[in-house]
Amino acid sequence: MQFLSLESSTDAGSVALWRDGVVSERHCPPGQPSSATLLPLVSELLAESGVRLVDLDAIAFAAGPGSFTGLRVACGVAQGLAFAHGLPVLPVGTLDAMAQAAAVPRVAVCLDARMNEVYFGLFVDGVAVGAPGVFPPAAVPLPEGGGWVAAGNALTAYPALYDRLAPCVQGMLPDVLPTAAAVAALAAPRLARGEGIDAADAVPVYVRDKVALTVAERLAAGGKA
Repeated sequence: MQFLSLESSTDAGSVALWRDGVVSERHCPPGQPSSATLLPLVSELLAESGVRLVDLDAIAFAAGPGSFTGLRVACGVAQGLAFAHGLPVLPVGTLDAMAQAAAVPRVAVCLDARMNEVYFGLFVDGVAVGAPGVFPPAAVPLPEGGGWVAAGNALTAYPALYDRLAPCVQGMLPDVLPTAAAVAALAAPRLARGEGIDAADAVPVYVRDKVALTVAERLAAGGKA
């Protein structure tokens, strides 16, 4: 079984190739938009691995939440490749991929949602406890019980989040981000069970409908119009 996975829900985009449990991963060049780098990176990875698109069994991608533009890029590339080669698609939750990358039993995943908000989810042994949500940093739901670790870039982006979670967790992993390798690890058992969907049915999962602050909201927060 071999398939591609795509991740561009943050600025740190990546692609990975899964081949019977062996994963090769490449990261997008920093400072460049994933819309310009994701497809060339796919071509480079496949060429280096000696694999053709027609040899693949599926395309997996991080469906969200995350950057609205980044989610559309990964979804669009996955759809295009899948349509062209008659492949199923496997959408994987971004926060699920972060929990996979954190590699701890009980993790509170905290992804910077910009606009002074956090995409937040709790996972126990990789299984989500409730649905992911978007919250102000000082109002994320507190995990119950012990043994929790907090992970994600929102921990450094928002001191209020760090302060809220610090008494409830036994560790912080602020460098954890979703990766294509983590997406692949979650997609593999689903593909083996035949859970791929038609490319036309693949859609991003935004969680939040609002894209940006209005001018009035930016001015009220002390920003510029």
